[in-house]
Amino acid sequence: MFYVNVLGQEHGPLGITDLQHMALSGQLKSSTYIRAAEAPNPFPAGQIPGLFSDKSKLTAGLLQIFLGSFGVGRFYTGHVGIAIAQIAVTWLTCGIGAIWPLIDGIMMLVGKVTDSDGRPLAD
Repeated sequence: MFYVNVLGQEHGPLGITDLQHMALSGQLKSSTYIRAAEAPNPFPAGQIPGLFSDKSKLTAGLLQIFLGSFGVGRFYTGHVGIAIAQIAVTWLTCGIGAIWPLIDGIMMLVGKVTDSDGRPLAD
């Protein structure tokens, strides 16, 4: 069981599935401090294995914005099919389709994209 520190107050107890739902909905960031029931010291939620992706949303977003026409940001997050589709759309439309990777990169930066395992990207 875990306790989440929100605005100086602990909320809980919460199980790992509760934390996963909070992370997917954006209520829990990888930098949010939580405490295990049996431990006195809080730690960042990103230290719990499998709760957040090992991929950074800043890295993914910047790769997608600057190299999105080649699908680099989506390859980085593990979405190979989407990356190939972005390459095809960009080249088949003579560059007009590059708006898709640009918008996708912005979505990555604001935290609306997960990795290929469905985990939120780390801060």
